[in-house]
Amino acid sequence: MPSAAVHGGLRDVQSLSVTSVITLLTDYGLEDGYVAACHGVIAGIAPDVRVIDVCHLVPSGDVRRGAAILAQTIPYLPVGVHVGAVDPGAGGARRAVAVEAGGRVFIGPDNGLLSWAVRASGGARAAYELSNAEHFLHPVSPTFHGRDVFAPVAGRLCAGLSAGELGPEVPVERLVTLPEPTSVLRGGAVEGEVVSVDGYGNTQLSISAGDLAALGLRTGDTLGVSLGRRRLSMPYRETYAAVPPGELVAFADSAGLIAFAVNCGDAAQRLGLPPGARVRVSPSV
Repeated sequence: MPSAAVHGGLRDVQSLSVTSVITLLTDYGLEDGYVAACHGVIAGIAPDVRVIDVCHLVPSGDVRRGAAILAQTIPYLPVGVHVGAVDPGAGGARRAVAVEAGGRVFIGPDNGLLSWAVRASGGARAAYELSNAEHFLHPVSPTFHGRDVFAPVAGRLCAGLSAGELGPEVPVERLVTLPEPTSVLRGGAVEGEVVSVDGYGNTQLSISAGDLAALGLRTGDTLGVSLGRRRLSMPYRETYAAVPPGELVAFADSAGLIAFAVNCGDAAQRLGLPPGARVRVSPSV
């Protein structure tokens, strides 16, 4: 993900106190009691800590979507402990880790979920495997580490536990990372990919507004968009409402990335663009 400056200043992880914040991002949904159970565990350990729910509607097992949401939200979250639980490998061989970055601690599976947010926070300073079962909730369910491992560890860190007490240190270069979405300028065009699709069907690209500016493109222009063998023209505007309902539009989203949308519609469905799909954008001819 494009890096972003972290707001709120930095402080040493050892000084995290009961006035700190814990954030939660999961694919648990809102129809069951899973999220409430995580809140309850944290409240039982660190009752004065504020808990912020980032998102619990990440598509099931979609590590990439979870990584994108966390990375693009982290600049606006207070310094604290950030829990990610999009974990299709729960109960398997994957490690559970705590990663220090930019005065924050990220807790979750070592499956790449945390990697873009860690990078957006300035990069990993240290990492620890969550192996000291003394700090877990018992008995530990092999399929619910969010409740039994990640939530209690987060609460104990805010209550004064040192990250170094969680388990052995993991070399940061051995942490699992997701490939960074990229954009490439060549041949009078910029090539990229769909980073994620939000709940409205908007398709966010790895292509930035700066990439289009480098091609001489500004809002008000028309883009030439190539999707495999398909080619179409699309207006480049500031908002969805700049085009009539039902019409396609390209715009720079709140992360500074180009997104395709349909005013009052679903661009991902209209265009058949899943995450990872390749896109080429050029001036319209």
